[in-house]
Amino acid sequence: MFTCVRGWFDAGMDWEAKPSGRRGRQKAYSDAAIQVCLTVKVLFGLPLRQTAGFVERLLELVRLDWAVPDFSTLCRRQKTLSVGAGLS
Repeated sequence: MFTCVRGWFDAGMDWEAKPSGRRGRQKAYSDAAIQVCLTVKVLFGLPLRQTAGFVERLLELVRLDWAVPDFSTLCRRQKTLSVGAGLS
């Protein structure tokens, strides 16, 4: 499982969002970061609060010092992203 988890969190992936160039508050997390969290939610059947805690622990295991989106960010952003488990 550890090898599989390492594949989800690549040190080269853009975890933080790039500036959009538009007015207003910028997104803190990239779409890829939100999709990873929501994929974990779908795969393990977790509520959003537990998903945030689980992803935080996974990041600790792979030794990445990244901030984790809180449940309200995940809730808000899941409305604009489509996530499927993609298992066949």
